[in-house]
Amino acid sequence: MSADATPVSGPQCVLAVCADDFGLTPAISRGIAQLAQLGRLTAISCLTNGQHWPGSAPMLTDLPIGVDRGLHFNLTEGVPLSEELRRRWPRLPALHGLILRAHLGRLPLREIACEWRAQFRAFSEQVGAPPRFVDGHQHVHHLPGIREVVLEHVTAGPAGVAVRNTGHMLGPGNSLKRCLIERTGGRQLQRLLLAAGIAHNRALLGAYDFKEQDYRGRMQRWLAAAPSHGGLLFCHPAASAVASPDADANDPIAPARLREAAYLGSTPFVEDLAAAGIGLGRAWLTTQSV
Repeated sequence: MSADATPVSGPQCVLAVCADDFGLTPAISRGIAQLAQLGRLTAISCLTNGQHWPGSAPMLTDLPIGVDRGLHFNLTEGVPLSEELRRRWPRLPALHGLILRAHLGRLPLREIACEWRAQFRAFSEQVGAPPRFVDGHQHVHHLPGIREVVLEHVTAGPAGVAVRNTGHMLGPGNSLKRCLIERTGGRQLQRLLLAAGIAHNRALLGAYDFKEQDYRGRMQRWLAAAPSHGGLLFCHPAASAVASPDADANDPIAPARLREAAYLGSTPFVEDLAAAGIGLGRAWLTTQSV
């Protein structure tokens, strides 16, 4: 990673910064790759069931050492990759519908397992290696039934794959959103990760409503809330869609993505890390998360 990725000597804590949604659109992938090259990210979470994934994957080559590449398991955006799930769901459901079906025990789990294998395989084929970690688009990997599918395959699959823990959410404001993430399945996932000894982040930061204009101010408060034992902060940056201005027209958080990218690529981000006594690095541990 670049010299400014760890801007302090002997930081008080180490924080992983993971950009989600790589592969969703060319502008998102380009913006994330640019930030990784600057040393501002330690992880990239990849969405592999969309049409832009094969064209975006080459951007993941020749990244700085220490940038983990992971699978952003997607069950709410676009079309299933597997034929088995497409027969049940020609298009993936909205998040609220998926949450309801999961908690009512009405998910087609056999077909979801096929979709997991298809998305995992699409990642491995394009990257040339299995993912270093897995998580879920809109945190779907922690929902009842889905988390069991994920953990079964992580346990039986390649060694050393970590899982994003959503059971210990920290940060300023948006307490309802943090509570919903924890209580829709995050806490249960955390217990299973600890019981199985699967590597995961101790704490998670980064949840907000994407409406706040002052992303730097929000980040400063997240950094202040980061525990001494470290954690993972997730973000959703993107570059401007210069080549195709309409590419992000249907993306409800497109303006927030641009704000995040502008700040994460700036000198003030490095200054804020130094002021908070935080260095960037990996967050995957197997010890107690709270």
